[in-house]
Amino acid sequence: MSLRRSVITLAFLCVVSGLFPASATAEGKGAAARVAEVRRSFTLDGRIIPPGIFRDFGDGNLADGDGIWVTVDLAAAVGSNLYYDPVREFGEWKIEKKQRSKTDTSEETAYAFKGSTANGLIVVVASYNGGGSGTFHTLHILDIVPATGFDSDGKRYPRINLTNIRSVILGDRWEGEVKISGNTVRVTTTRNGPTNDSARAPLVVTAERP
Repeated sequence: MSLRRSVITLAFLCVVSGLFPASATAEGKGAAARVAEVRRSFTLDGRIIPPGIFRDFGDGNLADGDGIWVTVDLAAAVGSNLYYDPVREFGEWKIEKKQRSKTDTSEETAYAFKGSTANGLIVVVASYNGGGSGTFHTLHILDIVPATGFDSDGKRYPRINLTNIRSVILGDRWEGEVKISGNTVRVTTTRNGPTNDSARAPLVVTAERP
């Protein structure tokens, strides 16, 4: 018997004997495909990932230096009431505007997906404008993994967890280019600040898991 047939036979016997249910193998395969989609195109099930998650990762909190909420379940976030605001596209940017109240100015969160590194980490540049003149840009290094949780009835359900591993502040009204080579991210700035158009020295960031 060939190795391939042996593996298939063993998997079938495990399912029949109850060592793991057939649905679990299907869900695992589906989760892997969904994770691969996020790494490839930064979409989930063909749908846009809401920009507002980067506001909640800390881009909208200028008072604290480190992020407080660092992981989001994309399977729950995409299409949720929390991120119901419409998203428009402008070039590579996905832009979400949130009107906090009728009398208050709106806030705007946006991101541009730059690709994935050789070790499977995701690179995104996000921007946040809280209603004033400043639009603050941040480079995010993210990891994506399938997971499982329990619902209110105690039943297992699949999660797709996106974790913000590292945030690198690029500045107010930043413009530039981000290139990925292996596990290295090179950031070249062409505009630094609202009145300073001089280029900064290139920034090199190593994308690695903690």
